[in-house]
Amino acid sequence: MSTIISIHSFRGGTGKSNTTANIAALLAADGARVGVVDTDIQSPGIHVLFNLDESEMVHSLNDYLWGKCAIEEAAHDVAAHLGAEVKGQIFLIPSSIKPGEIARILREGYDVGLLNDGFRDVVEKLKLDYLLIDTHPGLNEETLLSIAISNALVIILRPDSQDYQGTAVTVDVARKLDVPKMLMLVNKVPPQFDLEDVRTRVEQTYDATVAAVLPHSDEMMTLASSGIFAIRFPDHPITKGLRKLVDQLKA
Repeated sequence: MSTIISIHSFRGGTGKSNTTANIAALLAADGARVGVVDTDIQSPGIHVLFNLDESEMVHSLNDYLWGKCAIEEAAHDVAAHLGAEVKGQIFLIPSSIKPGEIARILREGYDVGLLNDGFRDVVEKLKLDYLLIDTHPGLNEETLLSIAISNALVIILRPDSQDYQGTAVTVDVARKLDVPKMLMLVNKVPPQFDLEDVRTRVEQTYDATVAAVLPHSDEMMTLASSGIFAIRFPDHPITKGLRKLVDQLKA
């Protein structure tokens, strides 16, 4: 039985794609077959974390949505790009980074219902244990669809007043959609903050489980999305926090 997990944030800049890539790597390290779909079609970027070059993207999610290929044909095996051997596999379905194709999506839109079909098909065709959906920030039609079909939802926020307000909307929507499991991840916490105080405040604010509170990291900033943090820094406090999140997703 496969598990569909949406990773979402109400605002951009929370580290959503980084978190998605690291969750995928940790699951694959445990031997799982993991699919990752970049549904942030307007501003794609997770392919960079997996060192997938544009020249290697024979097909993208855009091609599937335009009827040019089957969903599994847009999946790229990126496990060999991690910089370390893992027992499992990671298949990335990137969105196109070609300006003309991004503009076409913005101009013409697409049949959001195809996403639902595609998610189900790729799970079956690639025999995935987990499918991770890297969503577009905010709430739109495809984000609501992703959340609605998910077995688990990870909501990422920073300890910031705008994030707190917007996240409340997302939490309320997720509850109305009856998502079976919802976990909070507080990211990029400044060193002046007490991590446990932040955890308590967030759990009380949203009446939801905080799976991890991750501190701001100079190592993360220096890595600058050029690789998977959990692979490069396996003993770092951030990696340990991400592992706690993964353990709860697997529970």
